[in-house]
This record gives sequence, C-alpha cells and structure tokens, in this order.
Amino acid sequence: MRRLPSPVLPSLPRSSIVLPATVVGTIALALTGESSAHAAPPAPPLTALPPAPATLTQVPVMQAAAPATHTVEPGDTVWAIAQRYGLEVGALQAANGLTGDSIIRPGQVLALSVAAPTPGAPAPEAAPVTYEVTAGDTVSAIAADHGVSTDAVLAANGLTRDSIIYPGEVLQIPSSAAPGPASVDPVLAPGLDAEQSENARLIIRVGRELGVSDRGILIALGTAMQESWLRNLDWGDRDSLGLFQQRPSTGWGTPDQILDRERSTRVFYGGPTDPNGSDTRGLLDIPGWETLPYADAAQAVQISAYPDRYAQWEQPATTWLAVLG
Repeated sequence: MRRLPSPVLPSLPRSSIVLPATVVGTIALALTGESSAHAAPPAPPLTALPPAPATLTQVPVMQAAAPATHTVEPGDTVWAIAQRYGLEVGALQAANGLTGDSIIRPGQVLALSVAAPTPGAPAPEAAPVTYEVTAGDTVSAIAADHGVSTDAVLAANGLTRDSIIYPGEVLQIPSSAAPGPASVDPVLAPGLDAEQSENARLIIRVGRELGVSDRGILIALGTAMQESWLRNLDWGDRDSLGLFQQRPSTGWGTPDQILDRERSTRVFYGGPTDPNGSDTRGLLDIPGWETLPYADAAQAVQISAYPDRYAQWEQPATTWLAVLG
C-alpha cells in the first residue's frame, strides 16, 4: 500500500502555535497513523466537526412505583419496614399515628405515603388506614396501637363496647388528627400494657357497679391475671375461654357469652344479678368468702389444678386497683 506523505507544518516557534483542543487532537491522530497497521483517514474539515456538548445529560432510569401500603407480617418491625422502602422511621410512624412504644401486629396495614408537604400548600388527605383483626385482639389494644381512642374506633366501625370482633374482620382506623375532642392516653398500671390495663379497669368498674368490696375486686384482678394474663383469650385448656378461662362445657355460658368481657366478669362475681343465675357459683355466692385467704377465695370459684398460684398476684393487684380504681 502506498504511504501517504507526512504533513509539513510551517516553521514557527513552538510557543507561537495556538490551536483549539479539537484541532490538536485531530492532528495528533493523523500523526500517529503512520505507525499503525493502516494509515488513518484524512481529517475532516474543521467546519464539519460538531460542537462538543456543554454538559452530559443523564438518561433517566425508570423505577417501579413504590406501593402505597404495607401489610405487616410476622417478625416485621417499623424499622425494618422503613429500611425496606427507603423511608425515615419517624416519618413512617407519623404517617400511621405510631409512637416509639407502639406495637404493630400481623395483618395491620401501614400507609407508606410519607412525603413532606410543600410549604404553604394544604395538607394532603391522609390515606385510609385499616387493620385486620387477629386472634386475641381487642378494640382497646388496636386503638392504643394506632394512637387513637377506643371510642373513635368503635364509632368508625359502628360498634359498641359490647360488640365482639373476630379474626379476619377488617376495621377502619380513624385518623388521630380527625376533628373532635382530643383523646387522652389511658392510664397504664405498673407491669400491664394497654390491653391488660383496659381489662383491669373493666373488672374494677363492674365490681364497683355491683357494690363489691375492694378485697373482692383484688381477688377478681388476681384471678384474671393468673388465668389469662388479663387478656380476653379465645383459647385455653380444653374449652376454657376469656378473661377468667370459663368453660362452656361446665355451664359458664356459650363461647360468645364467655368472650363478652363484661358478662364473664359479672359471672365471676356472681351474686343476685349473676347472668347465669344459679347455674354457676361466683365469688359473692361463697359463704364467708371475705374471711378466706386470698388464694382460697379465688380457688373456691375457679376450682383450679394449681390453687396456690393465685396468691402471687395479691400485692400486684393492690397496686393495680390503686392506680386504675
């Protein structure tokens, strides 16, 4: 192949040659072509070079839209959910009315729309929050977990304090910022969470309505703690249910009646207004119950296989009554 003649530059002092960077690069390419396997093609005229872009434009990357909600699964934590969706923990808590002490439960639906509003713009309407009931849930515990009052949850779902909620049922959770009277956080008794404190408060209220002495209320509180940890359980030993683990098979009521917390409490107290009448024997039906030792009085009602275990709750029950009663 015929070699191309090398270009000849005018003999000028090196310091007097000032060329644009693009031209220097072109000449350098042409010069180095002599030593390559094939000669480089002639450089195009300068006027044919396109102007270099001033800046580089990044091609946008399409990302999948983030979901608007997340349904809590067993083992989830607020921190882990926030990390999963790239959110701030505090923002996720605020979007769902949660605090650092809040407990999230499997089936609970969390809103993930936590973007900050534009300054001066009206606040966007909060996405509706729902919660799917799981075994052992109570309305009071669900309300406390979402930072709203029990009455607000009842009203939002057309329920009353006598209503029973069932696993799988979906409840509407009203916004904690909804207009209306400000809710006051319920008082918690030492060693008890919101659900336990609410059940203890009910046992105290029913006892007061029936004219039961403080000692009788203390016995009821300790009995419920021993039997169910002060929770309205829908399971137990054999067919035992509820706060006091009463058994349908031994005449304490139907499963639905026993899971009615107020009714089961009245049945435990017994007396002339006992919903079961004379079918069962409550505390007030036991002659001389007020003079019996604490554990013996509880055992006279419950007929437990572990009668001595009630005694450990006498002192804690005294504190709970002082705080909640």
